[in-house]
Amino acid sequence: MQTIYLQSLEDSTKKPDVLFSDGGIRDHFWTYDNHVIVPKYDRKKSTFQLFAIDAATMEKRTLLSIGRVNWRVLNRSMKHPDVLTFSMNLRDSTIFDIYRINTKSGELKMYLQNPGNITQYYTDVDGVIRLEKASDGVNETILYRENENSAFKPILRNNFKNQVEPIAFTGTKNYFYARSNVNRDKIALVEINAENGKEERVVYSSDKADIDEVAYSKSKHRLEMVAWQEAKPRRHILNDSIKAIYTDLEKQLPGNEIRIFDRDTSEKHFLINTSNDRNPGSTYLYSMATKKLVKLADMNPGINQGDLCEMKPIQFKAGDGTLINGYLTLPKVSSPQNLPVVVIPHSDFWKRNNWGYNDEVQFLANRGYAVFQVNYRGSTGYGKAFYSAGFQQMGGKMQQDITDGVNWLINQKIANPKKIAIFGTGFGGFSALYGVSFHPGLYNCVAVQGPLINFFTFFKDVQPFLKPKLSMLYEMVGSPETDADRFRAISPVFNAAKIKAPLMIFQGGRDPDAGNPELIRFASEVKKNGTPVTYVAKENKDKEKKPKDAPGGNRLNMYVQLEKFLELNLGKK
Repeated sequence: MQTIYLQSLEDSTKKPDVLFSDGGIRDHFWTYDNHVIVPKYDRKKSTFQLFAIDAATMEKRTLLSIGRVNWRVLNRSMKHPDVLTFSMNLRDSTIFDIYRINTKSGELKMYLQNPGNITQYYTDVDGVIRLEKASDGVNETILYRENENSAFKPILRNNFKNQVEPIAFTGTKNYFYARSNVNRDKIALVEINAENGKEERVVYSSDKADIDEVAYSKSKHRLEMVAWQEAKPRRHILNDSIKAIYTDLEKQLPGNEIRIFDRDTSEKHFLINTSNDRNPGSTYLYSMATKKLVKLADMNPGINQGDLCEMKPIQFKAGDGTLINGYLTLPKVSSPQNLPVVVIPHSDFWKRNNWGYNDEVQFLANRGYAVFQVNYRGSTGYGKAFYSAGFQQMGGKMQQDITDGVNWLINQKIANPKKIAIFGTGFGGFSALYGVSFHPGLYNCVAVQGPLINFFTFFKDVQPFLKPKLSMLYEMVGSPETDADRFRAISPVFNAAKIKAPLMIFQGGRDPDAGNPELIRFASEVKKNGTPVTYVAKENKDKEKKPKDAPGGNRLNMYVQLEKFLELNLGKK
């Protein structure tokens, strides 16, 4: 059961709770007319609902109740406080149109119909869409219009390797801020003239990493901060009043990464999130007038930071000399040498690991394992050249970087070469299975959750709204037609006979009754070699009766089974 409650800033009293007993709540946000908007997804019924909660009366009203869609809010306007602008693929599952809904009356209107190639929309502070991003799957175009009565015109064209991500209009002429790596390796914060697409100036850049976050106040019409990920998170404050807030917060909350993630309309009260590598996070209310900090909640109040382990940034050189970054979390031992190791490749093709709290990492480190995470080439955040170096390198340099990292751990005497496991989810599952298939003897065992085992199936099952990006995926991953031989050579489903290390498979997110047929067949093929295979099916919580010993797919049960599997195969108690 999920609960939303409102708390008074004046006397800290709570208003009656609003309950959502069947889950599906991913987010909630305020409008400027004091309504809380709650989007809700019901996967079982394939429905999407949008609720409005009146903060004064706590009345809950249903604004939308429709079939399964993807939905994203674009703008909440101070000028029109009861109007929400958002994108939704209601008309066509592959296309996102723009709609407006009145939060009081529930009236829904289409604002802009997508011609089919628009992938992103950008509003000004009044909710008027002034910029669009179009894509043909490989190349992207930024389009601009001066007002709602004007036609959109193209101002910038780029290959997808170059990125231009608009942030907000500056308020000067028709300039807008954007994150861009055009004519540079690292993404920087720049100012662009919307009339001609010309970059006017660089506002801020880092030579170490891509700028991945820009904080902009729509009510104050100002830039406040840029942030990026080096070995650890970094930021640069662009506004003096915001800098004073962060300076005060750092004094009150030492040893934490601090982030302002929301505020009231007057910008006198701020919601603060804190976290670090041993703290999953806490939320505070900060008053600018009194500098008073009130804790609202802990992500996990039962955690004692002193019991957890430090995540340390590391670097090593791959076999071809490329510098590779990553993270090593060592268990609390007197001598960090000759340790059992669990390697965790990141689950996305490209999205890098960041420094910070990771429950799986801490779970394993707490059990006495060193945990190794590698940001192989192709990982985002390190610039365009490093990112592009991973294109079509699945089963190539991407996985070789992981192997080189494991050998580095062994050479550093950190890893016990006879006690190394690899555990991955999604694409990380592919990396894990590839490692045991093509580097026999390096890993003692392998565990995977919902792994990518067949690149042909990956493209066949791509979600409808991603199909316009297939051409881009072909360039980045490869094509089932032109790269068929490579896909067969590297896909685990065609290499089951190569897997000799004990294997544990946790089923992914498909129908828990039917399971994943291809994954089940793959497990059977591996078993034919005499390789021990444990297949853990996802538990169906809707069933009233289940065998007491039925393996569950829930998170806690997965960790229990993973712990037993590692103890058995690495000899670590």
